[in-house]
Amino acid sequence: MKDDRQLKIESALAQIGSLEDPATGAVNFPIYHSTAYRHPGLGQSTGFDYTRTKNPTRTVLEEASARLESGDAGFACSSGMSALQTIFALFGQGDHLIVSLDLYGGTYRLLERILSKFGVTASYVDTNDLDAIEKLRTPNTKAVFIETPTNPLMMVTDIAAVAEWAKPHGILTIVDNTLLTPFFQRPIELGADIVVHSATKYLGGHNDVLAGLIVTKGKELSEEMFFLHNSIGAVLSPTDSYQLMRGMKTLALRMERHEQNSLAIARFLQEHPQIETVYHPGLPEHPGYDVQNRQSSGNTGIFSFKVKDARWIEPILKNIRLIAFAESLGGVESLMTYPTVQTHADIPLEIREAVGVDERLLRFSVGIEHIDDLIADLDGALQAALRETEGAGN
Repeated sequence: MKDDRQLKIESALAQIGSLEDPATGAVNFPIYHSTAYRHPGLGQSTGFDYTRTKNPTRTVLEEASARLESGDAGFACSSGMSALQTIFALFGQGDHLIVSLDLYGGTYRLLERILSKFGVTASYVDTNDLDAIEKLRTPNTKAVFIETPTNPLMMVTDIAAVAEWAKPHGILTIVDNTLLTPFFQRPIELGADIVVHSATKYLGGHNDVLAGLIVTKGKELSEEMFFLHNSIGAVLSPTDSYQLMRGMKTLALRMERHEQNSLAIARFLQEHPQIETVYHPGLPEHPGYDVQNRQSSGNTGIFSFKVKDARWIEPILKNIRLIAFAESLGGVESLMTYPTVQTHADIPLEIREAVGVDERLLRFSVGIEHIDDLIADLDGALQAALRETEGAGN
């Protein structure tokens, strides 16, 4: 949509692609499967030549994503990991990155097992500690990569503070905004240079499309990202671009329900006798609560919690019924994951233990089901776990 900068974000989301096909007036922008496009004449182009470089359906998605994140250019990729790979292709032999300590395991794997082969190194730190970040800075430091909130411990980083530190040194600030989405947080408005999403998660929202998104700020950086996106070629297909746009149209409604449900369950677990700690930045007790409120307009639907006894983990996962024991997050269906052996298994034990990802931690992606049903399912599983372990001890 060409003029949605003036619209509230709820309207801009709902109207994605609704005005981009004036020839037919299609409210849902069509899927263009064509891989090739006719040239009007020698040296002339319609703007579309080959679908890897540019596709009409993907373009509508990319332009909408850039506007929603207050960026200059958007790039739709075949997965969140391919989006990260495209971004990291900005760096080469000898370059150094500073990265959030509590990090998604797939990002750590990409950095340590793949990017390291090309001479790119990474140091991991609590990105809220500017003194610690500064101590890690070298002449070869090219970027700081932030997850906020982090996955799974929901650590919150002051994006504006990090960006303010980075800019005088010519260091890029890259923010993974998967968990909050532009509905609740827009890192570029806080000084970030690049935003990345696993769009499979909240943006798609229905556990039915694999996608990644990159948004850049600045002409030179956007041109370089266009070159990398086209050259690497891990672009999103027209059908998946359409599917992702369809999911994004309801993002506002879904995020509001995700936030409402997750906060209610977090408060329930805070009072539950079997729970030791709840990690949710929407709780006043969370150490990042004030920063989160300052830089974001709401909270995500994912959080983590620790049970008091590791023996309860397996029976909890066995006894949940409405909540699915499954990886991923951000869909309308509630999912629970055991990070230490699933999403974060590739992170070395000493790093996991240092940040608190241990054998008692569960990650809960709260869906949009009725809150009473979710609490009943979770409470029933906790009670069943207690009965099973007490019975085993007799």
